[in-house]
Amino acid sequence: MVKYMRPQFYVLLAVLGGCTVGPNYRLPAQDLINNHAAQARFVSAGNATQIAEPPDNWWHLFNDPTLDRLIRRALAANTDLRVAQANLERSNGLLAQARVAQQINATVDLDTSYEQLSAESFLQGTQPPPMQLYNTGIAVSYDVDLFGGIRRGIEAATDDTEASQAARDLVRVNVAAETTRAYAEICNAGNELSTVRRSVELQDQSLAFTRQLSSHGRAVSFDIDRAQGQVEALQARIPLLQARQVNAAYRLNTLMGEPPATFDRTWLGCHQPLRLKTLLPVGDGRSLLKRRPDVRAAERRLAAATARIGVATAALYPDIRLGASLGSTGAAADLFSPLTNRFGIGPMISWNINQNDARARIMMAKAQTRGSLASFDGTVLAALREVETSLNSYGAQLDRDASLTAARDHAAQVAATMEDLHRGGRLNALVALDAERKLATADQAVAEAESAISQSQISVFLALGGGWNTPAHP
Repeated sequence: MVKYMRPQFYVLLAVLGGCTVGPNYRLPAQDLINNHAAQARFVSAGNATQIAEPPDNWWHLFNDPTLDRLIRRALAANTDLRVAQANLERSNGLLAQARVAQQINATVDLDTSYEQLSAESFLQGTQPPPMQLYNTGIAVSYDVDLFGGIRRGIEAATDDTEASQAARDLVRVNVAAETTRAYAEICNAGNELSTVRRSVELQDQSLAFTRQLSSHGRAVSFDIDRAQGQVEALQARIPLLQARQVNAAYRLNTLMGEPPATFDRTWLGCHQPLRLKTLLPVGDGRSLLKRRPDVRAAERRLAAATARIGVATAALYPDIRLGASLGSTGAAADLFSPLTNRFGIGPMISWNINQNDARARIMMAKAQTRGSLASFDGTVLAALREVETSLNSYGAQLDRDASLTAARDHAAQVAATMEDLHRGGRLNALVALDAERKLATADQAVAEAESAISQSQISVFLALGGGWNTPAHP
């Protein structure tokens, strides 16, 4: 402990106190996120999309109040979100802990005991009498953080907290998308069930008519067996669609933090697929990379890794603390007397001369930063790829739906013509029923295409990364 230091020493500390070792964080100008192609319009955006920014609560575009309520419940009670929130709170605690190192540290001691001291420990031949001893005092210290190791540590902890917040936001994005996907699956399966049941009804009519013809000798048993087989083939699709609908309800209920078996049975009454009432808003690459939480999380992790280079570098230099202590130690009979009182003031310097460990940590921190940069670039590329592929699939689904809808419209015209001819007595009922069956089959194909379109739309919105900034209300 140094009792007195010259004023020049404290002036030097004040001058050096602003020194912070290690690199200051900034994104490289040539980084992928700044690439012109990454910020441009999406090449897969077709006529069904618009450059307008997608709203954060994008599911409102489906104009379904039930879906809106389900997502509010999921965002309020989802278990993955609870875990992500707890992780964020833990990061906030670590940040608060890092900031403590910048504060003045003070400790207070107070202890007393009745002791028999050893005479020989004091090199005496006469044993002292037992006595009450005490020790009390207060010690105050402050880390000057001369080379910024603490400041870099706080910087890294702040970046980690922001990365945890972005990770929480990413979970919100997925919860909103998966809730929408599960509800859409219920409605899509219900829509397909309706078309299959209509086909079964028509096939039953055809089977009944074939049996009638057979009873009059105008059809053979082969015709009955074939019609019966077609009925069975159609009915075989119903259990799978029902299971698909119920499984989606199970998934939806667990997304809202409820046991799967307690799902609302009224959900199964949905037979209309989710339909977007407007062109799909997709924005561009620049807005995407600002919006996606995983891109933000990767960038914050890169910033934290950069700050940790400074933490490791600071270990190369002395750690200087300013300290002061005041107390009293001795026999209780001399409590706070000049014989027992003590004090001390002065700097405390520690410096590890063997710097191999510190240099190894610097090397590891730099390698971690390079890895974080590569991960950040990979996240940017993945975000762009996911949007392009989802938009490409969406466009293909729209083209497929257009063709199937045109085929369905033609089948409807044929069925209407056949029905008119049948009513006019110019065509038998079996031919008219066959046209109706073909129309029902075309309706099934369109229903399947509508299911694929709604799922593609959800995939696009998920890739666009919206939904994390929406407050959750039970």
